[in-house]
Amino acid sequence: MTAGTGLSPRELVLASYAVGALPPALHALVGAHLALSAANRPFVTALEEALGRNVTQEAPCAIRAREARLDAIFACRAEPSGRAPAEACEPKALLHFLGKPVEAFEFKPVLPGIDECHLATGDETEAKLMRVRAGSTIPHHAHDGFEVTLVLRGGMRDATGHFRRGDLAIASEQLDHAPVVDDDEDCLCFVVLDAPLRFPETLNRWASVPALLGTRPPRA
Repeated sequence: MTAGTGLSPRELVLASYAVGALPPALHALVGAHLALSAANRPFVTALEEALGRNVTQEAPCAIRAREARLDAIFACRAEPSGRAPAEACEPKALLHFLGKPVEAFEFKPVLPGIDECHLATGDETEAKLMRVRAGSTIPHHAHDGFEVTLVLRGGMRDATGHFRRGDLAIASEQLDHAPVVDDDEDCLCFVVLDAPLRFPETLNRWASVPALLGTRPPRA
């Protein structure tokens, strides 16, 4: 994603979702947000409808072996997914990306009160599940790109607002923050970044927790 479009960071992420331009992890994150919260559905729906109208005005193109392709599609049979039951906290879009429930992942401590699990994305984005103990503060940091966070359980707050289950928190280059988790419950989040985070503290202080920084350790 790039800035300079005249859209806010939130609008840029949602518009990119509507046109199918997001990488898989972020596409799953936004899809899960829309399933959990109605706040941004009208915006995305309006964009999708506008795109649909544009498509219907285009002249159709010929599809090679059309009938054979249709036969192959209709011959497919859905297989059991083996995924979580309906009461699981993960929306379908996120569960499809993860491949298994959050509870099946192994979290590792990176700081007192902060555990996380990094996820394979297959592209340049960083994706992770983060679990932060109630009342804890995530260290103050800035951004060289987007940090998009979906709250799955609990809640957190920073200078931009208070975020609970289903809420989308988007941080860009203009935001320095230190999110604080609500006192009443641990906070579970799904986070996707398209650039490393920047911490004002010395590198030595954080050398033992590169995963928290959203970066990989330097090569030897």
